[in-house]
Amino acid sequence: MEWVVVVSVLVMTILSLLRVNVMLAIIAAAIVAGLMAGLSVVESIEMLVGGMGGQANTALSYILLGVFAIAISYSGITTILVNYLIRVLTGKKTMMVLAIAGVASLSQNLVPVHIAFIPILIPPLLKLFDNMRLDRRAVATALTFGLKAPYIMIPAGFGLIFHGIIFSSMEENGVAVTMNEVAMAMLIPGASMVIGLLFAVFISYRKDRVPLANGEEEKAASIEQREVTFNRKHLLTIVAIIGALVVQLVTENLIAGALTGIILMFGFFVVPFRKGENAVSEGIGMMGLIAFVMLVASGYGNVLKETGAVDALIESSSGFLDNNGKAVIALILLLVGLVVTIGIGSSFGTIPIIAALYVPICLAAGFSPLATATLIGTAGALGDAGSPASDSTLGPTSGLNADGRHNHIWDTCVPTFLHYNIPLVLFGWIASIIL
Repeated sequence: MEWVVVVSVLVMTILSLLRVNVMLAIIAAAIVAGLMAGLSVVESIEMLVGGMGGQANTALSYILLGVFAIAISYSGITTILVNYLIRVLTGKKTMMVLAIAGVASLSQNLVPVHIAFIPILIPPLLKLFDNMRLDRRAVATALTFGLKAPYIMIPAGFGLIFHGIIFSSMEENGVAVTMNEVAMAMLIPGASMVIGLLFAVFISYRKDRVPLANGEEEKAASIEQREVTFNRKHLLTIVAIIGALVVQLVTENLIAGALTGIILMFGFFVVPFRKGENAVSEGIGMMGLIAFVMLVASGYGNVLKETGAVDALIESSSGFLDNNGKAVIALILLLVGLVVTIGIGSSFGTIPIIAALYVPICLAAGFSPLATATLIGTAGALGDAGSPASDSTLGPTSGLNADGRHNHIWDTCVPTFLHYNIPLVLFGWIASIIL
């Protein structure tokens, strides 16, 4: 049973690397996990479908945010933004990527909209990226950095939720810790992501690159700058965006916020009612795949949890820990967290699962509460970058592949896995030993 998670995650990963659609790869991995756990194919599928409701709220919110993004693009306000960026950042590739990383970071804490900004900001910039010969893999790593590093390090917005889950999970399992200690424990692992981002921007992807189209290199498209002056529609669009943000923050519900924005865009006649059908269709086309992948990933996570495969993996790993030092124990725990999170695709959902089994192991091995928090938080965060089923990778791909020229696995998952998971393992391991 302990090999169920490892084998099924390998199936998902190998199929994805072979360019099999990520949703089909996850379904195949779920069936493999079910069969290895003694279920029939039909029972595995039923368990998969039964667990899909766990991400229904997230899936619907992503689709509605896609519709809202299309409605915003209809207003023409994104043209003003693109023209400004062309004037200020053309020829400054490094500044462009770091600016995108900065904007993405705000989406987790200061303005907690998560991936909602990506389909609004990124698609209008694709021609600019091509004109600058900017490697889109650098942009993918910048976006994933902004979607992940802030919640690891900063106890605000989504970061407050993440730290709160670590705090409550440790307390429920008998280890007293404060929120300040959790934040301190995650600083060193979070700092590793800064190093990963800088390595990607200044070394890995600093060279010119034109994306491939139909298997052949295509000359970068020239950018036509349309002069657009700020008008009443743009003002009303900003009002709709602020309205959507306020409702989301007040209700703490992405669906309510997205619906508010859509209603205001039509109510203000920024988007004519006759174009409503097109806006909805294009929004579903943009974000629908993410929504369905999140649903299927939730079902896959349900199969792994309900069959006891995750518990078996962690418990069997603990058997290798006897008579080993802290360094070996910490490394094994981190690698187990990496495998589990890549499979489930959610660092937030992984924490309670691994904390119940990590805490006793850490207590027996003599780890301090700070070191235990570091191991649990880092093990949960590992795999979020690089997982085909994570919104930290699906979000960047949704924007960068708007023109069909960015591969989810090879251009988003592989680069983010290499630049973030490797440093996280190393720094999390060091932090768990010295804290």
